[in-house]
Amino acid sequence: MLKETSLALIRHAETSAPNIFHGAESDIGLSAWGEQQSQILADHLATRGAEAVYCSALRRAVATAKPIAAALGLSPIVIPELHERRIGSLSGRSREDGWDVYQESKRRWVAGDLEFSHPGGESFAEIGRRVLPVLDDLRRRHPGGRLIVVAHGIVIRVALLNILQDRTPADFDGVAIDFASINELVHDGDRWRAEALNLVTAPSPARPVA
Repeated sequence: MLKETSLALIRHAETSAPNIFHGAESDIGLSAWGEQQSQILADHLATRGAEAVYCSALRRAVATAKPIAAALGLSPIVIPELHERRIGSLSGRSREDGWDVYQESKRRWVAGDLEFSHPGGESFAEIGRRVLPVLDDLRRRHPGGRLIVVAHGIVIRVALLNILQDRTPADFDGVAIDFASINELVHDGDRWRAEALNLVTAPSPARPVA
């Protein structure tokens, strides 16, 4: 019988400017609380074991992945294609100032227009075409094993809405991806299923999240 493959898909910890939109264009680091979150994540995951820890090349993902990998006796492996959504001129704007732009893309995606985005922004479909092959390749590299992937909020949400059979883009608003949250997935050789979604071991102070 084929052993199931386990994937912990994790959003990076809190950034040093959490009330600002940060796309792939913004290589921001973690806040002091974000650094603590990363260590709490590491402590939580240390006893679970893993064959490998992967992350995007952005500082916030690398800084989250490093303590996790160290707790497991590993080094994080960077995969640039796991970067956050490209959001063009929206990157660096306050959430209050840019919220309408973000909401319009989200509204169109929920309605099924997955190729839509604001000028300079990456669409739902484009994110999927970039990220889904990466996750499939990692699954094939670790059959029957356990791997950890540290990525970004919208990237993780798009991935979940594509690979989970009981979810569609219309469920976008129903899938929360908080800072430092863990999505535990299992692949049975045929499909992915969720064991836990948006598991938060160290919640941030209440702030709006994308």
